[in-house]
Amino acid sequence: MRILGIEGTAWAASAAVFEYDPDDPAPLDADQPFIETDAYQPESGGIHPREAAEHMGEAIPAVVESALDAADGPIDAVAFSRGPGLGPCLRIVGTAARALAGTLDVPLVGVNHMVAHLEIGRYGSGFDSPVCLNASGANAHLLGYHDGRYRVLGETMDTGVGNAIDKFTRHVGWSHPGGPKVEEAAKDGEYVDLPYVVKGMDFSFSGLMSAAKAEYDEGTPVEDVCFSLQETIFAMLTEVAERALSLTGSDELVLGGGVGQNERLREMLSTMCADRGAEFYAPDPRYLRDNAGMIAVLGAKMLAAGDSLTIEESAVDPNFRPDEVDVTWRADEASVAFEPMETAERQGAEAIVTVESVEPRSTEARTQSGARVIKRRLPKAYRHPALDERLRRERTVAEARLTSDARRQGVPTPVVRDVDVAEATITFDRVGDRDLGAALTPDRARMVGAHLARLHRAGIVHGDPTVRNVRVDDRCYLIDFGLGYHSGHVEDHAMDCHVFGGSVRGTAGDTDAVLSAFEAGYAEAGDEAVLDRLREVEGRGRYT
Repeated sequence: MRILGIEGTAWAASAAVFEYDPDDPAPLDADQPFIETDAYQPESGGIHPREAAEHMGEAIPAVVESALDAADGPIDAVAFSRGPGLGPCLRIVGTAARALAGTLDVPLVGVNHMVAHLEIGRYGSGFDSPVCLNASGANAHLLGYHDGRYRVLGETMDTGVGNAIDKFTRHVGWSHPGGPKVEEAAKDGEYVDLPYVVKGMDFSFSGLMSAAKAEYDEGTPVEDVCFSLQETIFAMLTEVAERALSLTGSDELVLGGGVGQNERLREMLSTMCADRGAEFYAPDPRYLRDNAGMIAVLGAKMLAAGDSLTIEESAVDPNFRPDEVDVTWRADEASVAFEPMETAERQGAEAIVTVESVEPRSTEARTQSGARVIKRRLPKAYRHPALDERLRRERTVAEARLTSDARRQGVPTPVVRDVDVAEATITFDRVGDRDLGAALTPDRARMVGAHLARLHRAGIVHGDPTVRNVRVDDRCYLIDFGLGYHSGHVEDHAMDCHVFGGSVRGTAGDTDAVLSAFEAGYAEAGDEAVLDRLREVEGRGRYT
């Protein structure tokens, strides 16, 4: 089959032709799509929706004509980007795609732009079921396939990574796009501390950008600020990517989005994957930038699965989230739940956990598990040494303190036996016989909800309450408080609940019953305002 793809979500007016045999698909590098792109370049500042739409109206007919001229035979379908993106641009592309499909009398296929970033990476790498880090201008999130959809495992809580960088470069008077200019300036910079905000697998850039602007205004050389921006932002993205690999049990990571062209980000992700024995794939830069090639590739897979649209169904959606897409082209793949083995040594996202037997010293001690857990936070080679040392120290201290604080509030946690801040090592009593992810039930989720509510009433935020950070036997124990802190703010408490919900949706079945039980447990012991804020967090539409 021969697919015409059209892309125009923001700045790139692009058209492509891709030939695909679903019975014998060729490797991407052996059968590359023809791509023609005309990019909008604003004279100053960032992308202006009206100007971008005017560019689309002028450029789309020309790039489509070039693609059709390059086609070696008739077109079998027209695929187009339905969203997410700028509404005025999407409407022009949608209108062009409908007109072409009608004129050629071929099916119309509506493609989610962010899922296309993932699929071009999966197709090019040959990976089975990778986690995808999408890092683009308006978006930043982690996706993993589970139960027929790409689940959002983590995402930005405010702005996309490229837009965040552009806010800084506009502040210093540089033209759009800012990313390449920051990358060039960073080559001559030195490190200064900036805020580092990770909440489970979610993250935030707003405080970081404000701090970067302040550093520049106070006279810090712009090269130093640019260097530190890259080191901090990309370390955050690499860390949450590693957390997603640990949560899902995947050993494959693909990169998507225009910011993925940055060499330092690619270096960090490659180093992280190599250190944990995972495979990493970054597509050629022409597939990382907004391009119609990825739209045509995914459109071909969707068409082969019988996934097409009528004209009436083809409205564009500027807020089209990737987890709203039914992944029809992978419908024959069964979801396999990851159950980490209970071994004497396990590698998590940021630490090695070793279980050691201890000789009981008393009759009372013989009734306990007779085992200790030694958690060692490992140096991360991908992070700048100063940042790495700071995070390991801060998180070791926070985990030891908050684990004990939570226990004093009646929340089941391990007993802390020893702390070595210099070596970033903590020794605990062992608790539970498996992770919650291997034994998740509504009753256990209800217990976790009640535990979090009790923490929040005491002004304690866990920071990373995923199904891997709860240990179970006849009780549920909260562990791994390294991202935790003290706060009485409803937003911080709602984020704890959001992190737990994301880990459930990304790994478990029967999620409605589990999350309903979790919220019921929270409501019984906590503040209903937190659950109201949770609804707000879930509905913010961060893909606009």
